[in-house]
Amino acid sequence: MPLSRDLVGLILDFQRNEITEHHVYLRLARLQRGENRELLEEIGRDELEHYEFWRRYTGVDVKPSRLKVLLYLLMARLLGITFALKLMERGEEGAQESYSRVLEVMPEARPVLEDEERHERELVRLIREERLEYIGSMVLGLNDALVELTGAVAGLSMTLRNTRLVAVAGAITGMAASLSMAASEYLSQRSEGAANPGKAALYTGAAYVLTVLALVAPFFLLSSYEAALALALLDALLVILVFTFFVSVVREAPFWTRFAEAAAVSFGVAALSFAMGLAFRGLVGP
Repeated sequence: MPLSRDLVGLILDFQRNEITEHHVYLRLARLQRGENRELLEEIGRDELEHYEFWRRYTGVDVKPSRLKVLLYLLMARLLGITFALKLMERGEEGAQESYSRVLEVMPEARPVLEDEERHERELVRLIREERLEYIGSMVLGLNDALVELTGAVAGLSMTLRNTRLVAVAGAITGMAASLSMAASEYLSQRSEGAANPGKAALYTGAAYVLTVLALVAPFFLLSSYEAALALALLDALLVILVFTFFVSVVREAPFWTRFAEAAAVSFGVAALSFAMGLAFRGLVGP
């Protein structure tokens, strides 16, 4: 049966996605070893087979999107291979309507589309990545730092009204708290018989320290405590946004509810601390 121009356009889009993802998987496989490498190479071969299937109908060779290949490789290096692959999966979920239109005319394509939805997702879930094993530790360090430090810098800003003093006090408080959190996580993991409590403590402490640096940096850079506090709160919001999105992708969880909850807790504590700073300043005087 002759294919309509619209249908040919959809199939060409499928081809471009398949060959792009083929290159993404093979490039990512070069960065891995052992079982992860074998899994990525297997998915890459599947993508090439799907590309060849669609090419039989269009008779056209399509080039991959080099921008997408580079983007996914960059995300894999910065945020991990699992994040990049699951984000790529999310993009495929938006193609369900297009798949349905193609199946109405080409029922023989069903095995290819089912393989796209099932087999590759199963293989992606088999990939092992160290940072995901300690995502709970990272969440613990980051959330604790956000709640404590947003409150601390808000309260100190209103009490001291001096960016240098707030920066030094916030940095000392934050670094001491990061060591405390890392030690607590180590003892907690050790008591539960975890395989590597030291790494869990390291991830907890690292997440805490990075958050501390983001929140106190404005007070080292600006002379106005109001502007520094506003920028610190913006930094906190960006940290919550990025990390919540990361967790929602790798755990396939809802984003907006988690983001709203984390933002409400952190900024609620900041507001209470700011009010306490006002009260203490009223008690001790200017």
